[in-house]
Amino acid sequence: MAHCNTILAQILKFVPRHEFESLAKQHHSGRAFRNASRWSQFTHLIMAQLTGRNSLRDIVDNVTSQAHRLYHLGSSKLSRSNLSRMNEDKPYALYEALFGKLLQHCRSVTPGHGFKFKNPLYSLDASVIDLCLSVFPWADFRSTKGAIKLHVGLNHAGYLPEFVSISEGSCHDVTRGKLLQFPKGSIIAMDRGYNDYGWFNELTDKGIFFVTRLKSNVRYRTVARREVDTKTGLSCDHTIEFTGQQASKKCPIRLRRIGYRDPLTGHRYVFLTNHFKLSVKTIADIYKSRWQVELFFKWIKQNLKIKSFLGTSRNAVMTQIWIAICVYLLLAYLKFASQIDKSFQQILRLLQLNLFERRELRALLVGDPPEPSVPQIQTRLQFS
Repeated sequence: MAHCNTILAQILKFVPRHEFESLAKQHHSGRAFRNASRWSQFTHLIMAQLTGRNSLRDIVDNVTSQAHRLYHLGSSKLSRSNLSRMNEDKPYALYEALFGKLLQHCRSVTPGHGFKFKNPLYSLDASVIDLCLSVFPWADFRSTKGAIKLHVGLNHAGYLPEFVSISEGSCHDVTRGKLLQFPKGSIIAMDRGYNDYGWFNELTDKGIFFVTRLKSNVRYRTVARREVDTKTGLSCDHTIEFTGQQASKKCPIRLRRIGYRDPLTGHRYVFLTNHFKLSVKTIADIYKSRWQVELFFKWIKQNLKIKSFLGTSRNAVMTQIWIAICVYLLLAYLKFASQIDKSFQQILRLLQLNLFERRELRALLVGDPPEPSVPQIQTRLQFS
């Protein structure tokens, strides 16, 4: 029988150790711990995410029970105090940079977005992560509530969180959205929270397309009308210009207004876009696909640990969130590289149950039965 390392050790091989150590040197501050390293911190927190551990004591007890396997991970066992201090003090920027490295690896194996056009497609949205203001006083959001906000630009090629930013809870969505550097030719689907006429003009100048919903109180005039098939739920396809005093100054360009009624729910939507070549049905489908970013937020909040935290400092919270997103990328890489039909949740459940088993990772994901172990000779105890 071929020798196999543990499932966790095989997962960590997707994180190049030399790249990790290089990043650890770049993002180092303060004195180094004598018997603790950033790699050990990383392996402990990866285990916590994959096994659903809720506290420092829970993590350390879990690692202690598997201490004889840490050698193969290149890790040492951390005490609760060391792990806590590293989370509090050691810069989370290491894991933010690691996210960028893992994203590059994932891009090489991800499928396309499923639409006929070749433009990169992104969904842009943000989600609030609630915090207790008395425990996290730095996360001031409202008078009696603390929060931070996770901003994500989700690439529909594999549904990868390609653009990620974390801000204070009061930060407006469009403020962080403007900072994201989308490639030329991209199509961005976003809700009305990102309506900013000046930004619409900037995106058009950069050759970036957007699909959003038009606000009901906006003032405009219709420049041209195109015929639509009302049987498909479409009601209009117009070229418009803004006539409001501020809107016309910030966005003097012509845009496309599309009316659509969902045949399933009966709700009417009015879309706004600067793309004039795609069919109206495709524009409606693009906005409908924006729901994938909502599903992304729902998934990570339900399956990864980003709602309860192991530390109270900003650095500890950011460390935990960035490692959770790195875990998501590892799951994505496993799914696409192994070309299996299982969902992310099914893969996560398999890993949770078999994290320290010695068997081939791909065989576990595909569903092949484990190889039979070699029976050991029973030792007879002789009593005199």
